[in-house]
Amino acid sequence: MPPETASAAGKLFVVGTPLGNLEDITLRAVRILGEVDRILAEDTRRTGRLLMHLGHSAPTISLHEHNERGRIPQVLGWLQKGEQLALVSDAGTPGISDPGFPLIRAVIDAGFEVIPVPGPSALVAAASAAGLPTDQLHFLGFLPMKKGRRRSTLLQVAGAGGSLVLYVSPHRLQSDLEILCESLGEERPACLCRELTKVHEEFDRGTLGALRDRWQQRRPRGEFTLVVELEGRKRSTSRETT
Repeated sequence: MPPETASAAGKLFVVGTPLGNLEDITLRAVRILGEVDRILAEDTRRTGRLLMHLGHSAPTISLHEHNERGRIPQVLGWLQKGEQLALVSDAGTPGISDPGFPLIRAVIDAGFEVIPVPGPSALVAAASAAGLPTDQLHFLGFLPMKKGRRRSTLLQVAGAGGSLVLYVSPHRLQSDLEILCESLGEERPACLCRELTKVHEEFDRGTLGALRDRWQQRRPRGEFTLVVELEGRKRSTSRETT
């Protein structure tokens, strides 16, 4: 099979990279990152360490939330010259609560091909191990900053089935748990996933109220993904730390 990057037409590959454990990178991602002309990276230093681990040396160009729109004309110019580009975020899949959407939309609108190279995602990893319903997943990313908007956003999904998945920053963990208890009820089963695939990976399972009370006594550190059951059933839950 010839390399996917062997083409006169420019392409943008959206490449999933490890959340933490470098063994999670796919064979296809390894190959693509070694074949492209340039790599658009949220943090060039972090991506540089990954490339060093893989033995690759493609040029890396910064593309993050503060410069993404300004980079678009430059990226389109590279594609017009027939260059093959890879887009990566710091961890996981680009565009999923990470930079990437404006660029991907612009590349599509300009008539160039966008090719997904699937890989790790905190959303999928958390949902798969939470032990909560996954027949429907309602992903809201990070909740809005304003309390009123957070409440109204949660109330829109409160009666849905399946589970809600949120990304939570450490400094907002307690306030997000508070508004979740107020909006969805303290008895909702939930699983707080911390540092997925990393050395200090942890799954804290219980009701929203129990999680809120436990984390009042702890100093939140690391990256958090929260899964909350939306079917409203009360059932026994337990805490598990791994």
